[in-house]
Parts: sequence; C-alpha cells; structure tokens
Amino acid sequence: MGAPTSAGLARRLVAWQRSHGRNALPWQNTRDPYRVWLSEIMLQQTQVATVLDYYARFLARFADVHALAAAPLDDVLALWSGLGYYSRARNLHRCAQIVVAEHAGDFPRTSAALVTLPGIGRSTAAAIAVFCFGERVAILDGNVKRVLTRVRGDARDLSIAANERALWATATELLPVRDVERYTQGLMDLGATLCSVRAPRCDVCPIAAQCRARLEGKPEHYPVKSRRLARGQRENWWLWLEWRGKVWLQQRPERGVWAGLWTLPLLDGEEEVRAVAASLGLVACGDGSAGEASAGGGDVRVIATTPIWADVTSNVLCGEVEVASIVPSGADAHSFEPSVQDADTLRSVDLVVANGLELEE
Repeated sequence: MGAPTSAGLARRLVAWQRSHGRNALPWQNTRDPYRVWLSEIMLQQTQVATVLDYYARFLARFADVHALAAAPLDDVLALWSGLGYYSRARNLHRCAQIVVAEHAGDFPRTSAALVTLPGIGRSTAAAIAVFCFGERVAILDGNVKRVLTRVRGDARDLSIAANERALWATATELLPVRDVERYTQGLMDLGATLCSVRAPRCDVCPIAAQCRARLEGKPEHYPVKSRRLARGQRENWWLWLEWRGKVWLQQRPERGVWAGLWTLPLLDGEEEVRAVAASLGLVACGDGSAGEASAGGGDVRVIATTPIWADVTSNVLCGEVEVASIVPSGADAHSFEPSVQDADTLRSVDLVVANGLELEE
C-alpha cells in the first residue's frame, strides 16, 4: 500500500467529519478568537467532557478578553480550580493582558503572530488561525500525531526533535487546498473518538483503507516515543491552624508546586511542623489529635496532618488526607482536601492569612 495522497485522505476525513464528527460543541460554529483560544487552552491535557462546565462558567464570568485581562489573577485561578495544570490559567491571564495592552483587544490573525503570546504553542496557534481566520496551516496535537503516525506507519521516535519536525512537515504536506477547517476538525475528532490510544476502532474508521498501522495489525504501537516524562513523588506535611473559626492559609510562591494558589502552610516533615508550632507557642500532635494553646484571647488548635503524596509533574493534589476533627476535640476523623482555591469560599470563611512561615521550594 502506497502513502496516502493528500487529496484522498482529506476527502474522506472531510466527508466523515461532516456526518459523524463533533459539530455542536460550544466553542464551535464561531470565529470569535477569544472563545476558540479559551477552549484550546482548556483542552490541553484535558478531555472535552471535563472542559464543558468550566468553559461555560468562564464565559459567564469573563465574557471577553477585556474582562479577563481586568480580573485579579486570584479570581482566574479560583474559577480554574480543579481543572489542573494551573500554569495554563496564569498564562491565560497574562496573554489576555498582552492582547488588550498591545493589540487593543484584538487577537493577532496569523499563527506566526499568535505563537508569540504566553501559553500559545505552535499547534494551539495553528488551531486558532485555522478556525478563526481561515489560515492554511497544520496542527499537531496529541490526537493528530496519533492519527498521522498510524496512517503513515511512521515509527520514528518523536522524542527526537528532528523526527517531530519531520512529522510537522508531513502534516503540512497533507493539508488540502480547501476545507482546511473541517479537515483539521476531522483529524482532531478522529483521534479523540475512533483512533484512540488503546483499542482503536479501525473497523469504522473512514481512512482505514489507507492506514499502514492497521495493515500491520499493530496500531497501538504508534506513535513511538521512547522518552517519557519523569514522574516523581514528594512528601509534604500540612499545618492546620484555626483561630475563632478562622483557618490560616498562605499563598504559594509564584514558582514551584501549586504556584500562586492558597493552601494550608506546607512543611517538609513532622520535625518542621513541631518546630513551627513551638515557635508560635503551640502544641503540634503528630498522631492527628488536636493540641491546644491560648493566643490572642481565643483558643488555637493545631493539627499536624499525616503526609500527603503529591505528583510533582501535574500541579494537582493527588488524594485526600485523614485528620482529626478540630471542633469538638476528639471527634471522629474525616477527610478534607487541604488546597483551597475557591475565591467565594475564601471570602465566606473570613480567613486569617499570615505572611510568616516563609517556606522555600
């Protein structure tokens, strides 16, 4: 079987997308670059089903790029809470401010100009340029890489930059002269639905006849990427300080784990918990029971939680921790998620926020 021709591949993909693809998502059927950009950033590393509610809430709160640019970063992070990869939210905010300050609120109209903005990579820039401005340019997100390497039987290791550049060239070579928008959406839809990582549905794929990986009987072997992201674990302890019903939170530094988010004081181990508690004239109890002391005219209870294991590659807290109830003392243990980003929650509980306990990464 020869290499698929650009015209043949595009014709089948366009026809399939028109009848079987995704055509009613809330960021489709619009050429508003703000809405398309917002969806593209949210969809990075995140599934459509997860993004839908966040996208609607974001548009309700920040209707356009001017509203987003004018908002405090804390409000943006609060609305992003739970979506993960929080650097996306920070870049989103910074990008909006640049678009307003340097482009009078109008997004650049070419992929070459869009890629210079914070948080917009080559593939995201191309998607915005295709869907909003009709530019004839290739995208190469994870779904498209999977489709193209399988169709071509391209077993080159994409961990090597030269091989990824070659795949970009392939993606550009296969672009049709017309219907680029629907062709691009078709590639994305195919990768997200039929041409999945595991158990691809080759029997109903519109381009199965042209797919070398299907002919070989091993589509799951593509794409090839020998070097994977190194994932690690780190152990942290959280300190719960409550005073007159108020919880002590701190804002994390602008760089590092959970950058810019509000959390309980984050410490490196039980010894540091006890040292910090002692410096405040309080008693820390490593077994999860509450220690009490008097400060400022009210009862202060300190809880040293059991360790939390966090995935340091994802900026997302992985799991919950068991702690003893604070009030009343000795109540049954309960679970809670210690990282707090919801701005409305922060305001409603009238938090005591301290600038002390300088913690280094």
